[in-house]
Amino acid sequence: MDIPRIFNITESAHRIHNPMTPEKLATLGAALRLEAGARVLDLGSGSGEMLCTWARDHGIIGVGIDMSQTFNEQAKRRAEELGVADQVTFIHGDAAGHVSDEKVSVAACIGATWIGAGVAGTLELLARSLGPGGIILIGEPYWRQLPPTEEVAKRCLADSVSDFLMLPELLASFDHLGYDVVEMVLADQDSWDRYEAAKWLTMRRWLDANPDDELAKEVRAQLSSEPVRHAAYTREYLGWGVFALMSRR
Repeated sequence: MDIPRIFNITESAHRIHNPMTPEKLATLGAALRLEAGARVLDLGSGSGEMLCTWARDHGIIGVGIDMSQTFNEQAKRRAEELGVADQVTFIHGDAAGHVSDEKVSVAACIGATWIGAGVAGTLELLARSLGPGGIILIGEPYWRQLPPTEEVAKRCLADSVSDFLMLPELLASFDHLGYDVVEMVLADQDSWDRYEAAKWLTMRRWLDANPDDELAKEVRAQLSSEPVRHAAYTREYLGWGVFALMSRR
């Protein structure tokens, strides 16, 4: 069980596998008013930076599930590095369908709502692990400006303009699903740069070290095209944020 190898290559130097910076993760943790001992579940936990830093800064107890063996091992090393290995547990596995044995204060899926076949299904899944009065965190893209054509949407790595909503519509969609939006922390263009541009140096160094690898041609093609694509499309059209939600039910 693993994610496609190309992602393990291009994001191998990332601590955060989405357009959140360390500063924005810290802002989010503070905004949630986390208390020591609070239990946090993170489905699609990547390299564990959110759980590890919140364990260090707020004393939370965390469990993360991720399909990437590479990222999962990085998460465990990060926990050791920050001295929180006794507070956080990282499991290599499929987060789809995972429900915590013990109710949690925060249930998160930051940028992997495919595990529930979309936002609504992911909210339903996360709610099964959540204790009374708990908070759900959803990380999701939205359009900063609506793409003028379907081709522009595809250059933003969407299948269609209809894949994402504008920010006000996304917030309204949470309301329609029965949730109050109680906080949000949004990526900005610099955040996107740190997520996307950090891949380019990783790819170049990987190519220098692995010129004969079976994926070398694909990595070379991405390194050649991604800077211009990102600058022209993702950076201009696509937003991204983490939204804190509480059920009204």
